[in-house]
Amino acid sequence: MAGYLGMYEASSDITQQQERHYYLLSELQALVKDLPSSCQQRMSHAILSDLALALIDGTVFEIVQGLLEIQHLTEKNLYNQRVKLQAEHRALKQDLLRRHKDAQQSCKAHNVPVLRTSQQRELETLEQRIREEQRMMDEKIVLELDQKVIDQQSTLEKAGVSGFYITTNPQELTLQMNLLELIRKLQQKESTTNKMFS
Repeated sequence: MAGYLGMYEASSDITQQQERHYYLLSELQALVKDLPSSCQQRMSHAILSDLALALIDGTVFEIVQGLLEIQHLTEKNLYNQRVKLQAEHRALKQDLLRRHKDAQQSCKAHNVPVLRTSQQRELETLEQRIREEQRMMDEKIVLELDQKVIDQQSTLEKAGVSGFYITTNPQELTLQMNLLELIRKLQQKESTTNKMFS
C-alpha cells in the first residue's frame, strides 16, 4: 500500500511539473511577442521550452536576481569612482589656474609673456594627464563590466539555463540579454501574482 501511495505522489509531482512547464512556456511565448521581430525569430520553441524547464523550481529566478544586484552594485561603484576622479581633476585644474593667476599678479610686466608661455605648457601638461587618467579609468570600467558579463554567462550556464555560455558574439549577447529580460519579466509577473494570492 505504501509503495502504491509513493507512486501516486510521484505521478502527482510529475503532473504538477508538467503543468508548471506548460504555464511558464505559454507565458514566455506571450512575452516574446513584445520583442522586436528580429529577436522573436531567434527564440525558437526549443529554446523557450528549455528555458521554461530551467525556471520550474524558481532557483534561476533567484540566481538572476542576485546577478542583477551584483551588477547594479558594480555599476554604482564604478560610477562613483569615475565621479571622484573627475572631482579630483577639477580641483587640480582650479588649483593650477589659481596659482597661475596669483603668479601673474605678482609678476613684473616685462616677464608676463614668458610666464604665460610657461603656464600654458603647464596647463597643457595637466590636461594631457587628465585625459590619460580618464581614458585609463574608462578602460578599467569597460574591462570590469565585460568581466561581469562573463561571470553572469558562466553562472547561468552552470545553472543549466539554455542559451547561456561565455561568448563575445554580439548576436549571441543580444539573444542572452533578451532571455534575461524574459526571465526578469516573468519573475515580476510571478511576484505580482504571488502577492495577490498571499
